[in-house]
Amino acid sequence: MAATLDCSAAQLAQLLGPNTTDASAAAALICGQFSAVSSKFSDATFAIDTTYLLFSAYLVFSMQLGFAMLCAGSVRAKNTMNIMLTNVLDAAAGGLFYYLFGFAFAFGSPSNGFIGRHFFGLDDVPSKDFDYSLFLYQWAFAIAAAGITSGSIAERTQFVAYLIYSSFLTGFVYPVVSHWFWSVDGWAAASKADGNLLLGSGVIDFAGSGVVHMVGGVAGLWGALIEGPRIGRFGSSGRTVALRGHSASLVVLGTFMLWFGWYGFNPGSFTKILSAYNSGGYYGQWSAVGRTAVTTTLAGCTAALTTLFGKRILSGHWNVTDVCNGLLGGFAAITSGCSVVEPWAAIVCGFVAAVVLISCNALAERARFDDPLEAAQLHGGCGAWGIIFTALFATEKYVNEVYPNKPGRPYGLFMGGGGKLLVAHLIQILVIFGWVSATMGPLFFVLHKLKLLRISPEDEMAGMDLTRHGGFAYVYDDEDESQKRNFQLRKIEPNATTPPTN
Repeated sequence: MAATLDCSAAQLAQLLGPNTTDASAAAALICGQFSAVSSKFSDATFAIDTTYLLFSAYLVFSMQLGFAMLCAGSVRAKNTMNIMLTNVLDAAAGGLFYYLFGFAFAFGSPSNGFIGRHFFGLDDVPSKDFDYSLFLYQWAFAIAAAGITSGSIAERTQFVAYLIYSSFLTGFVYPVVSHWFWSVDGWAAASKADGNLLLGSGVIDFAGSGVVHMVGGVAGLWGALIEGPRIGRFGSSGRTVALRGHSASLVVLGTFMLWFGWYGFNPGSFTKILSAYNSGGYYGQWSAVGRTAVTTTLAGCTAALTTLFGKRILSGHWNVTDVCNGLLGGFAAITSGCSVVEPWAAIVCGFVAAVVLISCNALAERARFDDPLEAAQLHGGCGAWGIIFTALFATEKYVNEVYPNKPGRPYGLFMGGGGKLLVAHLIQILVIFGWVSATMGPLFFVLHKLKLLRISPEDEMAGMDLTRHGGFAYVYDDEDESQKRNFQLRKIEPNATTPPTN
């Protein structure tokens, strides 16, 4: 905006003509007013973009409530307080560790391609590159990754293990991955400042199918593998026993909260909205934000319906919990390419995501892998598919609009852009799996060896709410103990005075 209001006092003085008493002073005054107006427009742009980013951060943070409700409904009633508390502590511990270390490791520029090295404890923030709003937004992403992992190891994990892994994941493991793909210094970032992009394209993981979902899913995979399945999940004969969650209502509520928050997760990843692609036109970044919300919606809806009918064919039931997981799988998959694909392609993404989720769940059963929320399959499997999908369907026009730092870069294979982007994205899948395995796997193994990971069989059978948190989450009556003793059901024994039945 400011560029259209540039004013040169020397040039303007010539235009005012010889009849002007003091042409130079008049020109300077007029140009000064133009500069003041230009500054106001610039201030308004910053304010609008910051407000947009903050609102998006609030939406992403609201996903924590969605995670909490989804997790609570997916576990048995005897572990409800435990899983709710872990969700609260993901946010609380993650907030401190991301403030102290995580944000610096992720976005501490200038730095090397592996890890950031500035802004520890938000030192030197705000700056010309970062404001506090970006920290808040990225923190909400970091705790989302930790929340994914907590679902995989639910109902059998010691509380201290949650604190340790959540702090390590949000303070180090996740920030390093986000630096690789989102920082201007990251070795595989699509927006790398020096233009030296991986295979000429970089990795287009716009909102984090890999950075967030795969990281959380792979961490959960290792945690669940090292802990082993819950007691009773698999019979001695190999038969699978469904340990169903206690509340489908909470699952649906959590799913809708996550759906709502995803409109901050994906469209909010632009971080700015007031950017015109062609000044003076109706089409700009605000249009891309709207398109991203549409692709997000279509992928989730398609995955939900595909899961609904797919599970109906396989099991003979219309299962609301499966549909909710399918919906979330579609969202996890579209997160990578939501800004650079056409809406029709999002339908393809959602359909395949549902097939991937159903297949991963079948494989997990065969391998006797127990994940109470299907988090590793959903976020890891569907997240990996989303990375591949982007490399196949990203369009040239949208890639150049969203990533204008290097025009003419490779785009989707199926859209005529060649295979370089696909190779870059396969590299992303491999390095994320390798990095998270090399960091979180040993952490869970050490906790297991120190007997800090899994609770005792007695605690697991009784439920952690009773043994670790002082009581159950639900109160089933309002009477005090004396009233309950008076109204307890008793077995009536037959005796001589019992009237005969007619």
